[in-house]
Amino acid sequence: MTAARFDSPQAILTGGGSRREAAGLLSALDAHHTLLVVDPYFRTADFLMEIRASLDRNRIANDVFSDLQPDPTDQNVRSGTERFRALGADSILAIGGGSALDVAKMIGVASTNGEPLSRFQGYYRIPNPGPPVVAMPTTAGTGSEATKVAVITDTERNVKMMILDAKLMPAVAIVDYELTMSMSKPLTAHVGVDALTHGIEAYVSSKANPLTDPVALSSIKKIHANLKTAWMDPGNAQAREAMSVAALQGGLAFTNSSVCLVHGMSRPLGLLFRLPHGLSNSVLLPTVTRFSWPGSKARYAEVARGVGIASGKHSDESACEALSAWLDELNAELHVPRLRECCGGDVEKFRATLPKMAADALESGSPQNNPVVPAANQIMELFEMAW
Repeated sequence: MTAARFDSPQAILTGGGSRREAAGLLSALDAHHTLLVVDPYFRTADFLMEIRASLDRNRIANDVFSDLQPDPTDQNVRSGTERFRALGADSILAIGGGSALDVAKMIGVASTNGEPLSRFQGYYRIPNPGPPVVAMPTTAGTGSEATKVAVITDTERNVKMMILDAKLMPAVAIVDYELTMSMSKPLTAHVGVDALTHGIEAYVSSKANPLTDPVALSSIKKIHANLKTAWMDPGNAQAREAMSVAALQGGLAFTNSSVCLVHGMSRPLGLLFRLPHGLSNSVLLPTVTRFSWPGSKARYAEVARGVGIASGKHSDESACEALSAWLDELNAELHVPRLRECCGGDVEKFRATLPKMAADALESGSPQNNPVVPAANQIMELFEMAW
C-alpha cells in the first residue's frame, strides 16, 4: 500500500463543560491576545461571556470578530485578518459551526501570508503557518475542529474554494456537546447527515487507509445509533454527546482520507442556490450512494453490515441496496427535503445551472476520489435524479 499520513490537533478535549478549559489551553500555547471568531448567533451568549471572563482571569486580552455568514467568503476572511493584525493578536479561539471555524482557520494563515486567498486553493499551497487556533464547534456535523480543510467562496470568480493544507489544522479541538443542545431539529438533521457523509466518503474513497478506516466506521456507527434520537429528543445529552464525537471522528477520517462525489456536487449547489453545506450534502447523499456503490461493493457492504442493516448472510450487492434504502428512509424520517424543495421548484432555472455545477464539481477534485469517477454528463444526471 502507499504511505498514509494522519494529521490531527495536538490536543482534543471532549465532554460536557470542556469549554471551560479554553483559557488554560490558550495559556499553554503562550497566548497573550486572542481573537475570538464567533458565529453571530452566539455573539451575546452566556457561555461566551463566561469564556471571556476566564480569559481575563488568565490575563489573556481578547476581542470578538463575528462579521461572517453561512458559506463564508474571502471578504469575511479579509475583514477578520485586518482585525487580527490591527489588534496585534497572537492566537485565535473559533466558536461556532463550520463557517465560523473555517473563517478562523483562514484568518490565521492569511495573517502570515499575502493575498489573494485564491492562490491557496487546492492541496498544500500555503507557504507559512499561522498562529495557534483553538476550535470549539457548536454543531455536530462539519468536523472542522479536526480538519486541515477550509471552504471559502471566492467572490470575484463566484467559486467555492476547497483549501487543504496541514497548516489549517487547529492546534486544539474542544468538543463540548453542551454547546450543541440548542440546535434546531432541521439543523440537527442536516449536520448529522453531513457527518454521516464524511464517514461514508472517507471509508469508500480511493484514499482510504488503515489509519482512517476504523475512525470512519466508528463515526458511522455512532450516527446510526444516535442521530434519530438527537433529532427526536433534542435534550438527550447522551445522544448529543455521541453525535459530537461522531462529527469529530468524521472530520478526522475525511481529512486524512478524502471526501468524494457528494462534496464535489454539494459545493456548487450551495453556492448557486445559497444552500447550507449540511443541507446540500444531505439531499445528495442517497442519490450519489446509489450511483457509487457498484464501484466499491465490498466497502459499502461493510458499512451496511457495520451498522446492522445487513448481515454476513447478505451478498455485497444486497447489502449495498439495503444501505441505499436506509439512507432514503433516514432522510424521510428526518424530514430532509428533496432538492426541488430547496431550490425554489423552478426546474428550468435549475437545469440552466447544471453545466456550470457539473464543471465546478469536477474542478474541485473530490469526484476523482469516488469509487465511480463520473463524467460531467453523469453529474448532471445525478442532480436531476436528486431533484
